[in-house]
Amino acid sequence: MSDAVTLDIDGRAVTVSHPEKVYFTGRGETKLDLVRYYQAVAEPLLRTLQGRPLLLERYPDGASGKSWFQKRVPKSTPSWVTTTVVATPNGTTSDALVAADLAHILWAVNLGCIGFHVWPVRASAPEVTDELRIDLDPSPGVTFSQVRQAALHTRDLLGELGIASLVKTTGSRGLHIYAGLLPNWDGYQVRAAAVALARELERRYPELITAQWWKEERGARVFVDFNQNAPHKTVFGAWCVRPRVGAQVSTPIAWDEVESVEPNELTIATVPARVAERGDPWADARPQSIEPLLEWSRRDLANGLMDAPWPPVYPKQPNEPPRVAPSRAKKVT
Repeated sequence: MSDAVTLDIDGRAVTVSHPEKVYFTGRGETKLDLVRYYQAVAEPLLRTLQGRPLLLERYPDGASGKSWFQKRVPKSTPSWVTTTVVATPNGTTSDALVAADLAHILWAVNLGCIGFHVWPVRASAPEVTDELRIDLDPSPGVTFSQVRQAALHTRDLLGELGIASLVKTTGSRGLHIYAGLLPNWDGYQVRAAAVALARELERRYPELITAQWWKEERGARVFVDFNQNAPHKTVFGAWCVRPRVGAQVSTPIAWDEVESVEPNELTIATVPARVAERGDPWADARPQSIEPLLEWSRRDLANGLMDAPWPPVYPKQPNEPPRVAPSRAKKVT
C-alpha cells in the first residue's frame, strides 16, 4: 500500500489515505482518481452543492464493496469541518456535513464516500426549499428513449408556465429536471407543486407518463416521482459520481443533448474534458416562481382531488388518501 497523500485545498490540508485503492473496477480508477475528478469539476460542483447539507453514501472498499448511508458526521472530525442539524420525517436530528467548499467534499471522499445525496435547502436557511427537483423514474419495461421524451414534455410544460428548467442524467437509468426557486416556499409547498406538475403531465401524456404512486398502477410508463420533493428528502447530486463500477457521473447536460446523450458514457474519465470544452450548462440558472404550479395544485384540490400519497416514513398528512395499494384496499372492502 502506498503512502497517504496530503493535498493543500485552498489552505486546508486534506489527507487521502490509501490513494491507490481501486474504487471502480470497470477501468480500475482509484480513490485518488476520484479525488482528482472532483478537483477537475470543482467550480460547477460547488455552484450547485455549496452550502447544502449532504447525506453520505459510503463505500470504503469501492463501488463493488459493502456500503451504508450516513447522515451524521463521525465524532472525530477536523475542527474546520462545517455541519448543520438536519431532521428526518419523524423528527430525529443529526449533524450532517455541509458542502462548504471543495475540502469538505474531498474529506468525505477520503472516508470512502462515493455518493453524495443533497438537501434542497441551504444550511443557512433550512426552512426554505430553493429547488424543485423532478425525478423521471423508469418503471420496469420503460426504455431510456421514453425517459428522454418525458423529459422534453416536462421542459415544454414548465416553459408554458414561464419556468426555465435544467436537466441532468442521474448516473443510472433516469433523468432529473431542476428549477432553482425564489426563497418563498417550504418543502410542503414545493412538493405540492411537484404533484400538480406530475398530474398535469399524466393528463396530457397518459400513455407515456404516470403520476401514480402505487407501482401496480404505473404500467410501462415513466413515473414522475413527486415525493422526491417531500421535506427532508435528498436527491443524488449534480456532478457527483455514482457508486457503479463504471464510475458514471450524474451529469448536467444541455437540453439539445437530451435526445442523443448516453448516460453510461458520462464518467470520471470523460466528464472533466467535457466541462473544459463545453462549460457548465447550469451556469446561468436563476431563481424562479412556482406560483403557476401552486395554482394548478389549488385547482386540483378544488376539483375534488386529494393529496397524493406520501412515503410510509412520513406522518399522515391532511387530505391524504389511505396508504394502501388499490388491490389491497379492494380486498379490505
